Amino acid sequence: LLIFSPVCDIEVPERLSSSYEQLKYYHLVERCVHVPAREGSEEEILLVHRSETYFHHQHLEVAKSTQTMNEEELKRVSGNYDAFFFHPNTYRCARLAVGATLQLVDAVMSGKVCNGMALVRPPGHHSQRNAANGFCLFNNVAIAAEYAKLKYGLQRILIVDWDVHHGQGTQYVFEEDPSVLYFSWHRYEHQEFWPSLKESDYDAVGLGKGRGFNINLPWNKIGMGNSDYLAAFFHVLLPVAFEFDPELVLVSSGYDSGIGDPEGQMSATPEVFAHLTHFLMQLANGKLCVILEGGYHLKSLSESVCMTVKTLLGDPVPQITGEMAPCLSAVESIQNVRAAHKPYWKWLMYEGNFFLQPNGIEQESKMTNNDETVKVERFLELHMKNILFPVPPIKTATTDSKGSAHLLPVPIHLVKEMDKTEITALVSDFYADLVKEDKTLLSLGSMMAILDKILKKEVCNGIAESPTAAVSVAVALRHSVRFGFQRVLCIFVGDMQIIPNTEDGFSLLLKDAEGNDFFSAVLGFILPVAYSYQPNLTVIAVGPNRSLGISEISLLFALLQGLAESRILAVIEDTGINLMQSIAKVLVGASTPHFGVYVPPTQEKVNKIKILRDQFQQEWKMLQCSGESSI
Repeated sequence: LLIFSPVCDIEVPERLSSSYEQLKYYHLVERCVHVPAREGSEEEILLVHRSETYFHHQHLEVAKSTQTMNEEELKRVSGNYDAFFFHPNTYRCARLAVGATLQLVDAVMSGKVCNGMALVRPPGHHSQRNAANGFCLFNNVAIAAEYAKLKYGLQRILIVDWDVHHGQGTQYVFEEDPSVLYFSWHRYEHQEFWPSLKESDYDAVGLGKGRGFNINLPWNKIGMGNSDYLAAFFHVLLPVAFEFDPELVLVSSGYDSGIGDPEGQMSATPEVFAHLTHFLMQLANGKLCVILEGGYHLKSLSESVCMTVKTLLGDPVPQITGEMAPCLSAVESIQNVRAAHKPYWKWLMYEGNFFLQPNGIEQESKMTNNDETVKVERFLELHMKNILFPVPPIKTATTDSKGSAHLLPVPIHLVKEMDKTEITALVSDFYADLVKEDKTLLSLGSMMAILDKILKKEVCNGIAESPTAAVSVAVALRHSVRFGFQRVLCIFVGDMQIIPNTEDGFSLLLKDAEGNDFFSAVLGFILPVAYSYQPNLTVIAVGPNRSLGISEISLLFALLQGLAESRILAVIEDTGINLMQSIAKVLVGASTPHFGVYVPPTQEKVNKIKILRDQFQQEWKMLQCSGESSI
């Protein structure tokens, strides 16, 4: 597609064909609905690339005219742009990229599919109203946002740009528009890295009515990895996104931010994109369109595309690898973004607001050569074998001790509970100190049957009713550790007498997280601690007298599915059918219910969580989001 310049050697057709081949290899293609591509119309392209100052639409006219040019003329026209090179077919390919993106938006908005991915080239996010730029002729994602606003009357669209370059084209289109929240992280190195713009820094927050709706997170060194990307989501993107409450999420999905890429030189491995995708699926009722941008290491690109699509299809998310500790440079950038946006977002209202002078570039940029490319290929070959696991044949299990399972709205697998003699034998050996009553024994029968299936990886997750949730959790914890699951995360919602845990396993106690500090507690504390801990199993107990609503509890379950290969045991003391139905829906993989109007946290709650963060961030490094304390 691109000629005349060695810069373009990387923008090759194999980017699409190798991604598609890899999707076929993992049998993902046959699980997707195929949406036919079409060319974007001129009207659609002019939604963004219209000229305010000319009578004719210069950008579109120039692009059109290149179809019949010879090599010399193409060279001359390309010379007017930064890092863009025309070929006679460029115009048609770019129109197909626009049309395919809009086809995906239509499929998602009409409810034909829940979500999807458009594998397109050329990419779009550098393209400006009147100029091609950086391999991009038309801005696919910006056109998609304008199209969705016009056709579906949307008032809030979130664009997440995880490509390693700044999508300055998208920023320019929407910087005065409060209906589009644009978030981009990008390699910046204090303005040394292309496109080397002042306005790619954290202090470019938007203009006029759009102030606060443009979020730039600059990476000032190379080598950023999984924990840096997750920290950016926990401490910047997700809290803003839940407050913004989008009706549609579009991803400018460049995989040049992944390992091995010659452009990005970052260290993030493919499974991180599964986690990022999983988080974004909890917004906008699951309406998510992922549109390909960059990505130039073919193996890294194709594996990352597969991780994204696998997650969109609802498969359990692989465990994240690498040390869960963001680097100092990432924490500095995160703190500066939070300080810059404090005036515009309620969730930041009571946060500290001082800026850090970032340190100089900590390492020289290294050029990636062929040896490096092959090395990463070999690494990824092994890495993917290590992290991918057979998906359990059954998603969600329960027992029907009370005959109410048929009221659960979704197909849930029923398992037979352990009989009393089996349970009594088990209990008298290991759990006699925990279990005193017959009634408890019976409810343990059903919980243990479900837990066993989860531990043997025959089912992914399960939901058990229990009159004494705390006892059930204590038994489950001990049983799992004996089974070989060394790290169990326990979360308690509501009032329960917690039984101290004498063996391995880690209990995180969530109590009193009211609606108004739910997001700061979950995103600012629980998720970072849980990701730092990396459990092999998550047990969530829901008891009485809780201040969390059903939709918040459901969202908590949904967010925690990113951990422990999505192995979750829910132990429910309150048998309200609405709660059971809601949790069952989330476990089976339905999209998260809407959580209602965002209520900002009180100062008191923010301070409480800050104290907790300061207390624990030495041990659980993902809590770090400001350079205030020593790291």
